[in-house]
Amino acid sequence: MSQLRWLSLVGVIALALAGCGGDKKEEGDGGGEAEACTGSPLSAAPKLPATFPKFDSVTYTQQSTQGPTEIVEGYYEGDVEGAHDEVKSSLEGAGFTILFDELEEDDSEVSWKGQGRSGQVALRMECGDSDRTFVHITNRPE
Repeated sequence: MSQLRWLSLVGVIALALAGCGGDKKEEGDGGGEAEACTGSPLSAAPKLPATFPKFDSVTYTQQSTQGPTEIVEGYYEGDVEGAHDEVKSSLEGAGFTILFDELEEDDSEVSWKGQGRSGQVALRMECGDSDRTFVHITNRPE
């Protein structure tokens, strides 16, 4: 009987762990890269801090609110490196503090704070075109 209980416990744990995994796109982190990369421009202003820079090559296509966090997504007309350089320099130029930034071949992150908010601009080569980069911006109260 002890062995049956042990196997039952292992089975329950395995099922619980299987439910914890999943693809990021299924976790509700926005509408998905494909929609953000091809969607129509937002009709309303994105929910970003008042002095958040306007990036010349970015088109915002969707936004959502998850608790205190505002999420804005869209695409950058250009590659990840160009997007990273423009985002970082524009944020610094607008008076935001860069907390961390990293540039890799297919993605980039620039974490920032300012105007009582903090967040991250994540850039990924997910649009299916080397000249269009997926943009995912989070911002929340500090």
